Amino acid sequence: MNFDLNQWVLAGLAALVVGLSKTGVPGVSMLSVAIFANLLPTKQASGFVLPLLLCGDLVAVFSYRRHTEWKHLRRLFLWTGAGVVLGALALGRIDDRQARLLVGGIVVALVGLHLWRKRGAGSGNVAEHGVWFAPMIGVLAGFTTLVANAAGPLMAIYLLAMRLPKLAFIGTSAVFFLLLNLFKVPFMVGLGLITPESVRFNLVLVPAVLAGALVGRWALPRVSQTWFERLALLLSAAAGLKLLLG
Repeated sequence: MNFDLNQWVLAGLAALVVGLSKTGVPGVSMLSVAIFANLLPTKQASGFVLPLLLCGDLVAVFSYRRHTEWKHLRRLFLWTGAGVVLGALALGRIDDRQARLLVGGIVVALVGLHLWRKRGAGSGNVAEHGVWFAPMIGVLAGFTTLVANAAGPLMAIYLLAMRLPKLAFIGTSAVFFLLLNLFKVPFMVGLGLITPESVRFNLVLVPAVLAGALVGRWALPRVSQTWFERLALLLSAAAGLKLLLG
């Protein structure tokens, strides 16, 4: 990986967005995924960005761990692990375009499901999510995070469906992704997607992740609950469409 100046600027911006998404603006992480996917092949970018995500996860957990809602995480862990294994099996069998279309389709479909349920709930016609919802989100989150580091929108939809306040949303998401990303590391190393060279590049970008995390911590208290939820859903939908349309 030999980046020129423009590519380093883009990589720094993407790293900044990683930190911002972890502590203040969920869903915007897909912007960093898109930038890195333009700098590197999609599957290679998935491994390259993982140490940066872990750095952001650690800051977020340190900042918001007191707000974690463990009951919502326990429903996901086993299913997410199964999804990671499925993603590892699929990664060697699908190309970058297929991975992008598959993940984009999953995200857009789940955004549509959430909006449909929200509209129905407003009219009193739809009950709470069934027992299938957490397993489905868990498997899909595990699969999409290994294939394209794109589980952020799925987790946003899950936590929005659980009607969590913004601090609980961020705290629960932080713990989930720290544990998930740690679980992914052996798979990424085994697939040759995390290498000594990629780790050296990550170390250069860590300060940008920390800067973004500080901006996110500053911004979160200044965003209302309503706009927090709207932003999370809008960015999730935009991420899915971006993956579908290329």
